[in-house]
Amino acid sequence: MTRKTFDKILIANRGEIAVRVIKTAKKMGIKTVAIYSDADARSSHVILADEAVRVGPPPSDQSYLSIPAILNAIKETGAQAVHPGYGFLSENSHFVKSLDEAGVVFIGPGEKAMADLGDKIRSKIIAKNSGVNTIPGFDGVVKNTDHALEISRSIGYPVMLKASAGGGGKGMRIAW
Repeated sequence: MTRKTFDKILIANRGEIAVRVIKTAKKMGIKTVAIYSDADARSSHVILADEAVRVGPPPSDQSYLSIPAILNAIKETGAQAVHPGYGFLSENSHFVKSLDEAGVVFIGPGEKAMADLGDKIRSKIIAKNSGVNTIPGFDGVVKNTDHALEISRSIGYPVMLKASAGGGGKGMRIAW
């Protein structure tokens, strides 16, 4: 495996995580590009970065989650790679695909790995097929309430219901 190095990276995040990435990149001799919304124009990550590009107004869906705005910032600055930090687009396989199509390296897992492992059902099937022990559960789509009850009885209570594509504990419910 060859190790790629970059002259300039864009950090697709804000706040403490962006500052940490900027400091590490500087120690490695890599130039940094911060992105920011109007609300973050005077934030530490903007001040510490070698360059900074406004990507939109304060709502994150119009700035830090805007793939077109981030792609424009990459094009404007000539960044060769993107460090996502955490949250925002860090687990978005469509973002990774967009970067790949633009010839920009994503510092993180590839699109397929992200898509496969970001889907709880698909990732559990991959684990089982690879011989990894998994927690007993149901690997399909629950059709309705009666189906959920039938599955729960076969597994045994309590059960945890999870959205297949949810993350960070969102959508999880314990049922007794």
